[in-house]
Amino acid sequence: MSRITDLVRDFSEPVVKELGCEIWDVEYLKEAGEWYLRVYIDKEGGVSINDCVAVTRALDPILDEKDPIPESYTFEVCSAGLERQLKRPSDFERFMGSPVTVKLYRAVGDSRELLGTLAGFSDGDVTVTGKNGEETTVPKSDIAAVKLRIEI
Repeated sequence: MSRITDLVRDFSEPVVKELGCEIWDVEYLKEAGEWYLRVYIDKEGGVSINDCVAVTRALDPILDEKDPIPESYTFEVCSAGLERQLKRPSDFERFMGSPVTVKLYRAVGDSRELLGTLAGFSDGDVTVTGKNGEETTVPKSDIAAVKLRIEI
């Protein structure tokens, strides 16, 4: 799958950039028996529905021409969202000091989530500062996902 997503990212990036956005992520996955190709975009100030439509219209003919996926699939362009998942080291660097939710593979205490402020990232290990100021470092092997969290 990563070959498909890497290929789509490579030929989509210049087009998306020309439209004033950046690619946050590319996913190719099966949901409820159907295949989906999703390109998540971002831009300073946020993504509008018009941005998603413009990127869809620009990429659709390129996908038809390059035909990177042999089977039938649904193509979607989406905003990365406010509570987006952090995946690459550059994501963690960019959002250092931001509120996050760390989802764990197994419970620590009675919770499979750790809430706090992103305080560090090294070789996949994530350090979070809790409300009490205590720092917790979670090894990469225990992390299911790290997402930004909006506090109100």
